[in-house]
This record gives sequence, structure tokens and C-alpha cells, in this order.
Amino acid sequence: MDAEYFVSINEVAKRLSVPAHTLRYWEKQFPTAIRPTTGAGGRRYYRSETITRLETIKSLLYDRGMTIAGVKKLIHDGELGNEIHVVQPVQNVVAEVKTQSHNIDLDSIDVAISYLTQAKSLLE
Repeated sequence: MDAEYFVSINEVAKRLSVPAHTLRYWEKQFPTAIRPTTGAGGRRYYRSETITRLETIKSLLYDRGMTIAGVKKLIHDGELGNEIHVVQPVQNVVAEVKTQSHNIDLDSIDVAISYLTQAKSLLE
């Protein structure tokens, strides 16, 4: 397996700051959205698009306070893709603020606010 393309469950757990058993639970709850590849010995490996979905699911559950049932509905209705497009730019701005707290790009913050407003309208 290509080490850059596939990421182990432990690395994903560290990246998302959630326990590995939470990722395994989410696999059972969202089987159409999260399908890791299994390697030798049944080890789980995730592709980048799956990691993006996991980041979105984590944000919906932890940051926005949605329930498992609410996220399942988004996936069923095909709305998870819209959420990915909203969550990703916000995560980019947060990362920028963390790394460059002395030089904040106000245009990026305006873009993030715009995405958050769109996300709010999707949830209403």
C-alpha cells in the first residue's frame, strides 16, 4: 500500500483527536460514507476523501451539536457533500489563525463567516 495515499486508523485518530474506537463506531453508523480499506490482519486504512468525510462528521457532531440521526439524514439526503464544502474552508481559516496569529487575513475571516452563514441556512 502507498503510505501517502492510505492512512492508518491510529494516524487518523490522532489527526482528528478522537479515539480509534470512535472511528470504528462511526464506520458502523455511517457505512455508506465511511469505508476504510482493510489490509493484512484486518487493519484499517483510510483514503484522503474518507478522512475529509470523517472531519466533516466530527465537526457536525462535536462542533454543531448534531445527532447521529441528523448526520445520517444528511448522508441519506446527499447533503454531506455540501457540508464538506462548508466545513473545509472554515477549517483552513482556523488553521491559518493558529499558525499566524500575529498576521490574520481579514478576507479569510469574511469568507469563513460567509460559509458559516450558508451552513446555518442549510441547517434551518
